[in-house]
Amino acid sequence: MNTGPYSAATVNEELRASDWGYHTSGQGDGAAEPGGQSQFMVTRLNRRQRGLLAFACQVLAPLLCGQERDGRSIGRKRLPGAWPRDLSPNRDLKVATWPRQAKQSAFASVGTKLDGGVRFLVQLRADLLEAQALKLVEGPDVREMNGVLKGMLSEWFSSGFLNLERVTWHSPCEVLQKISEAEAVHPVKNWMDMKRRVGPYRRCYFFSHCSTPGEPLVILHVALTGDISSNIQAIVKECPPSETEEKNRIAAAIFYSISLTQQGLQGVELGTFLIKRVVKELQREFPHLGVFSSLSPIPGFTKWLLGLLNSQVKDHGRNELFTDSECKEISEITGGPTNETLKLLLSSSEWVQSQTLVRALQTPLMRLCAWYLYGEKHRGYALNPVANFHLQNGAVLWRINWMADVSLKGITGSCGLMANYRYFLEETGPNSTSYLGSKNIKASEQVLSLVAQFQKNSKL
Repeated sequence: MNTGPYSAATVNEELRASDWGYHTSGQGDGAAEPGGQSQFMVTRLNRRQRGLLAFACQVLAPLLCGQERDGRSIGRKRLPGAWPRDLSPNRDLKVATWPRQAKQSAFASVGTKLDGGVRFLVQLRADLLEAQALKLVEGPDVREMNGVLKGMLSEWFSSGFLNLERVTWHSPCEVLQKISEAEAVHPVKNWMDMKRRVGPYRRCYFFSHCSTPGEPLVILHVALTGDISSNIQAIVKECPPSETEEKNRIAAAIFYSISLTQQGLQGVELGTFLIKRVVKELQREFPHLGVFSSLSPIPGFTKWLLGLLNSQVKDHGRNELFTDSECKEISEITGGPTNETLKLLLSSSEWVQSQTLVRALQTPLMRLCAWYLYGEKHRGYALNPVANFHLQNGAVLWRINWMADVSLKGITGSCGLMANYRYFLEETGPNSTSYLGSKNIKASEQVLSLVAQFQKNSKL
């Protein structure tokens, strides 16, 4: 997110004239004083992150005190495009150590008083999350700072401030370009591909904020089909049955891609709000429409499975994932020990070239995937982030689909498997409450049957 032009020289001069939120370590160039866990180590951040965080201290401190610098309005300032090199060493930012109330007051002032302040805070949180993920910053003060930002952004981006906008082939070119570039689940290859995704039997919606109309925040792609789809290539590659929609051919709405364009809004319930609003919009357009489901990727499944295979290889060839007959069949096809061979094969996409191997792996990988989605937990909730998202929304873990995504990304990320999470509109509220409160996962007979097979044939 671009916060606009801003004089680097002016900021440099002001920072040198005042110690707004900075601490000079007194060490040599390129070194930083070891700070506590509550300090930002500026020298360990990239130039853009240093610029944003430095700007936070430089702007927030005078705002907190109700001041302006030299009589100039801070609200007209912008972040420099390139932070001066001579500001990078020997400084630790301490905005994270401010009391919670001080953070709230300062961030509220930035968001409400500064031109472009909300945009800046969204980007600030994005960089904070990135720095946390890289373990560049940590500690209770940093987590509190993230919590304050998330809370404020959740209020400012609540449903009452969001506008639902539909994208068609006649939408402005810049909007189509943004939608194409933001697609994170199934990349758009070209303009013809984009045209299909907003054409007949397809819908594309996004939320924009009232302060920035036309700027997508979260995007949802929908396929209008005759049944719950089990293959993503049939949606993103195949042409629609006709150029004119026939309502009697539409019986299901499939949510096949949802993308957040601003990483600083992670954890803000934009996706949940968007699905609910789109369901109402589709019901107005198609009153007879009664089936709503996702067709979702299963990121992390292959990595999880490879971890199990690796641990069993190290444990003297122990096999607790496959039955004896499955091991025998796989070994005959691959010509090697099951765990060792699969560990190599599943690390690439070449194994799908053998239809015999694909058939042999279907039964064991389906039950392993069912357990991964249903049984693997993080703090009592589904480990898989996509599953957790839909289950929080009150959806049912409806179906696991074999060879549903044969793209390189689909094969390497989830062995070609995808899942349907079905939304029974009258049950989403109770399901969500049960999942969030009691951590119960509502699943279909197909999924529960696969889980039972896993519990019978596999031991973890």
